Amino acid sequence: MAIFLNKDSKVIVQGMTGATGMKHTKLMLGDGTNIVGGVNPRKAGTSVDFDGTEVPVFGSVAEAMEKTGANVSVLFVPPAFSKAAVVEAIDAEIPLAVVITEGIAVHDSAAFWAYAKSKGNKTRIIGPNCPGLITPGQSNAGIIPGDITKPGRIGLVSKSGTLTYQMMYELRDIGFSSAVGIGGDPVIGTTHIDALEAFEADPETDLIVMIGEIGGDAEERAADYIKANVTKPVVGYVAGFTAPEGKTMGHAGAIVSGSSGTAAAKKEALEAAGVKVGKTPTETAKLARAILAG
Repeated sequence: MAIFLNKDSKVIVQGMTGATGMKHTKLMLGDGTNIVGGVNPRKAGTSVDFDGTEVPVFGSVAEAMEKTGANVSVLFVPPAFSKAAVVEAIDAEIPLAVVITEGIAVHDSAAFWAYAKSKGNKTRIIGPNCPGLITPGQSNAGIIPGDITKPGRIGLVSKSGTLTYQMMYELRDIGFSSAVGIGGDPVIGTTHIDALEAFEADPETDLIVMIGEIGGDAEERAADYIKANVTKPVVGYVAGFTAPEGKTMGHAGAIVSGSSGTAAAKKEALEAAGVKVGKTPTETAKLARAILAG
């Protein structure tokens, strides 16, 4: 079992023929991802050879879906063109669009998020500014290294890409059902709560690790959701305990004002919901181990 992505997922790559798209398409193929096509209107009808695997290029997402049955798109499209690319994916009603691109204007993200909603949320958006998601041993849609963990029974949802990788490595001997990097921008598609709901429903996820960071109130809202709806054990980590107040740190979403949005406030909210919160990623991994050891 897996959330959002599994061995049967048929993946296309919007922006596959660019340098970043080429690099990560090759890596995803190496992880066993079933990549069935790329999308580039200017190169439609051609194909790209990835070490003996020929991947066709289509003129649109709709054409790629029609010809291949694709149900996932990974987007490596420059920020200025990302909104149009996501809207195209939504119009084609692809079930999952994974927007890796960093630096998309918040206005554009808000626009395609609202557009997806207006179309009935037939397309789940993950990102933008995210590492994507991986179901180890089955499929990898994005830029998460495929060789740092193995299949297992931990579900991971994280705002931070690098902390996603660290947690997967820290718990590599236990392994993961799925790991989802949702991105740290102020406006994102899939939230902590969406992933928590999916992991709660997944019979092969025994424990959930949730990684947040300072800024906004997503973690506080997730804490309320956990309290009301999640029966599985959840451990958490909030990045930014040492960040100065009132300063924007790293991710565009990490803006702290007053006490709301601080790491301490988020830790307090999560602990009130029964979540064990580590002060460091390593401490968080130890908490997860202790729970699973029973």
